[in-house]
Amino acid sequence: MDIEKLRYPIGKFESPSNITAEILTAWISILEHFPNRLVSLVENLSEAQLNTPYRPDGWTVKQVVHHVYDSHHNSYIRFKWALTEATPLIKVYQEADWAKGRDYAAPIQLSLQAITSLHAKLVYLLKGMTPDDFLKEFVHPEKEQKVSLAQNTGMYAWHSNHHYAHIENLLKREGWK
Repeated sequence: MDIEKLRYPIGKFESPSNITAEILTAWISILEHFPNRLVSLVENLSEAQLNTPYRPDGWTVKQVVHHVYDSHHNSYIRFKWALTEATPLIKVYQEADWAKGRDYAAPIQLSLQAITSLHAKLVYLLKGMTPDDFLKEFVHPEKEQKVSLAQNTGMYAWHSNHHYAHIENLLKREGWK
């Protein structure tokens, strides 16, 4: 079993050097349709299936779903900061520690509903942004680099598909799909 393929089933995110309007439209479409795709993928899983790690030493399906909400919520805030402040320094968070929190044992419906609402609001925001808005940036302190809102849009479209593939591949390997 190739652990790197299990960790990155669709590869790592690579932002194109020239992010066109067509690329942004495709990324926004991914973000728009992701909540329904995710709900369809996980809604009929048993508690035992939800508590199955997607790879050895990886998060459970339940933890992945809760992580997606937390991560995308943080991303939304980063969009807001960059749209309202001049190149803000963002706050990072310890994803692995968050995944150990009590709320990650909560029913996934809480995060699925939140993801659905959050993505609706995010897509509404993205569709109303101007080309200049997508050029606005924030500073990521761990990566020590500026990230444009265009790049961040792509990162979270990738992130959606990345975690979807984690769960989908597990379901296929286990014969649950």
